[in-house]
Amino acid sequence: MESNWATEHLQVIRTLMERSAVYRRALAPVMIYNGALGTAAAIIGLAAKIDSPRSFIAYWGCVAAVAIAGSFFLVRRQALKESEPFWSPPTRRVTRAMLPPLVAGTIIGAVGFIYVGSAPPDLANVLGMLLLPVVWIILYGCAFHAAGFFMPRGMRLFGWAFVLGGCAVFALGIPDRITRGQYAHGLMGCFFGLLHLAYGVYLYFTEKRRNET
Repeated sequence: MESNWATEHLQVIRTLMERSAVYRRALAPVMIYNGALGTAAAIIGLAAKIDSPRSFIAYWGCVAAVAIAGSFFLVRRQALKESEPFWSPPTRRVTRAMLPPLVAGTIIGAVGFIYVGSAPPDLANVLGMLLLPVVWIILYGCAFHAAGFFMPRGMRLFGWAFVLGGCAVFALGIPDRITRGQYAHGLMGCFFGLLHLAYGVYLYFTEKRRNET
């Protein structure tokens, strides 16, 4: 039984290493898509003055759902293009690695949405628009760092950027010159928008140079 498990485990690792180029090509459009979506969502959130805790949580929850659906479509399209099965053992392994932090972030967001409705206004603002974005950023970084053990090393570095960046934001606190809405949407736009865009553009051009050589 243990021998079969070890054999399957080694086969999954070998397959992941062989398909690292495929995953790299799939990551570029996914990152660019999510970066563009996150940046646009932050701008719309600021322009629409979505600055109450419950509306902020609900708004970014909807953005996350659109991001997941779009990412699913792009990865599936890439798998079909490469004649690869979409829900393969390596894909399941990567998904299982990312799932705990992402589920934790979803549950914390849902509990926060319920709790801020009855919390005192000052406490609701601190929890819903100041602490919750930082928690989402750090947990998202943990998810990508976990996936990085089965994918190119850049994924782990990308995850560390979120974890360390979220911790730094938490340590620095909120500047006095901006409102809580500007802070919260700006934070989400920088991490889930601009940082994704930067990494996606980097992947796109490095992969393009590889194909030309």
